[in-house]
Amino acid sequence: MAKVVAKTAKNIQIKCMVPAAKATPSPPIGPALGQRGVKAIDFCKQFNERTKNYEPDTPIPTIITIKPDRTFTFVTKLPPTTWFLKRAARVEKGASKPGTEIVGKVSLKHIYEIALLKQQQENMKDLELKGICKSIIATAKSVGIQVIP
Repeated sequence: MAKVVAKTAKNIQIKCMVPAAKATPSPPIGPALGQRGVKAIDFCKQFNERTKNYEPDTPIPTIITIKPDRTFTFVTKLPPTTWFLKRAARVEKGASKPGTEIVGKVSLKHIYEIALLKQQQENMKDLELKGICKSIIATAKSVGIQVIP
């Protein structure tokens, strides 16, 4: 899903989740860029090149900034925490009734490793590892994944 998050007099920002190395000019990317005069195929080529080292289909949060002259830049971030948790627990999807249903288990070591990765993100650089771990444990609980010592 592509969503316009910021519109200034100069730039437009679009947030979307794009599968690593598999960006195509089809929806949601194509229409979101096309209606703003940007060639979606150019974005797809650059994005696929930048994410070729990721495992295919890894969801990559991406922020695309479109300038008035119809050029663009984009920033890729780490996959969502829930994706890491589901991979560590080896489950396809979270619980339909979180809190009462448990779909998988992860160890504190998994939580710590995910926290180390997440700490590299720009918005989490100043946070303590302990706080990031607590946040990840809360996220695990919300998707029905139990944390074991």
